[in-house]
Amino acid sequence: MLEYSKKFYLKSKNKNFKFLHVSTDEVYGSLGISGKFLENSPYAPSSPYSASKAGSDHLVRAWNKTYDLPVLITNCSNNYGPYQFPEKLIPLMIINALNNKSLPVYGKGHNVRDWLYVLDHCDAIYTVLERGEIGQTYNVGGNNEIKNIDVIEAICDILDHLIPKGNSESYKKLIHFVQDRPGHDFRYAIDASKLNSKLGWFPKESFESGLEKTIRWYINNKNWWTAILNNAYRQERLGVM
Repeated sequence: MLEYSKKFYLKSKNKNFKFLHVSTDEVYGSLGISGKFLENSPYAPSSPYSASKAGSDHLVRAWNKTYDLPVLITNCSNNYGPYQFPEKLIPLMIINALNNKSLPVYGKGHNVRDWLYVLDHCDAIYTVLERGEIGQTYNVGGNNEIKNIDVIEAICDILDHLIPKGNSESYKKLIHFVQDRPGHDFRYAIDASKLNSKLGWFPKESFESGLEKTIRWYINNKNWWTAILNNAYRQERLGVM
């Protein structure tokens, strides 16, 4: 894509052309109990996935430096919302709960992620594309640092309210803890103050409002995720041997 974009840009000299690369906070590695990732935080990827994303970030910057390709980079925290593939934490827990299946939690569930509703991420990408400074990187986060176990319990609480079980038990009864996965970073947290102050972007959804919208979507769109589960996918984690 970089090569084709370079050829197009050099040939057309289209001053409106921009190459926006959407990346992840995982390129920065794992945080301890304090601090947040900044745009100039050193890269320290822990998994093959995050290493590949870090490499792509470097390639995009290299095309900017070498060929003057007008690039922008965003590094975003964990997204959630409608149409998310059932492998991911939030849709996996919603779907399992709706099917009365166990809710597997890695380790003790204390890993922390910064959650961002997907439409807020889309709005951030558009903002960077429209107003971002060429060659710059912008971190995108929802300022919603939450432990995985707290996310799962919040899902159960909402489902207890929206679709209470007939036996009056909470969906939390389905939670069980499993062995942690390889390369599972302890904590991610994004400092999005550059995007806030320079471009005036802020998320519109709180975690609570976004999560309820997401759960209602999965309840009302069972045909969408049922078709995926009835195909070859069996809710296993992809990309891990």
